[in-house]
Amino acid sequence: MFSKANIDTDFCIMNFKITALGLLLLSSSLFAQESKKDFKAEVKKHQTEMNTEFSSEDHSPLLEKDRIEFKKLDFFKPNQAFKVTATFKRTPDEEVFKMKTSTERAPEYVKYGEVTFTLDGKEYKLNIYQNVKLVEKEEYKDYLFMPFTDLTNGESTYGGGRYIDLKIPEGDKIVIDFNKAYNPYCAYSHKYSCPIPPKENHLLVEVKAGVKAFENDDH
Repeated sequence: MFSKANIDTDFCIMNFKITALGLLLLSSSLFAQESKKDFKAEVKKHQTEMNTEFSSEDHSPLLEKDRIEFKKLDFFKPNQAFKVTATFKRTPDEEVFKMKTSTERAPEYVKYGEVTFTLDGKEYKLNIYQNVKLVEKEEYKDYLFMPFTDLTNGESTYGGGRYIDLKIPEGDKIVIDFNKAYNPYCAYSHKYSCPIPPKENHLLVEVKAGVKAFENDDH
């Protein structure tokens, strides 16, 4: 038989466990809120930097008449579901190829690897590339290029697809934030020659993240 002391002790232990569990859940909830807050702040910082660049007389890709009237780019609301941790697979020994562009220019690229990730419960795969000449420069030796198209193109986003910049990961995981997807400069001016995302980099999903189509699309 259990004594009253044992019952009281067991009750105290149970009460402590419940309290500890409550604190753990509260701590997890606060961490999640803080993480979400940090995520939004990071995306907003990225958007502010883009708007600053587009406002700059020296760095803006906009035509002069558009830059003068420019206020800010149109973005989707930050959505943490579109920041994914993908599995990275290196694909060595790939052959150099000429990537098609919006002009006759044909820059040389090489497929560096593949990334697989999940969006809305479905798995997707994209190729990532290196520009052969660009990586010869020290500041771009770790740079990776991920052009892609999705089901928003021609509707809420630029018809020619969008880009994401990445860096060579240290392991087999890489974070891809579609909230930082940006338009080719061709979306803003006819003066540029832009790589066209290869057909194998088409996503059969609406990527409602990143920058939207440019309003003054009359260039």
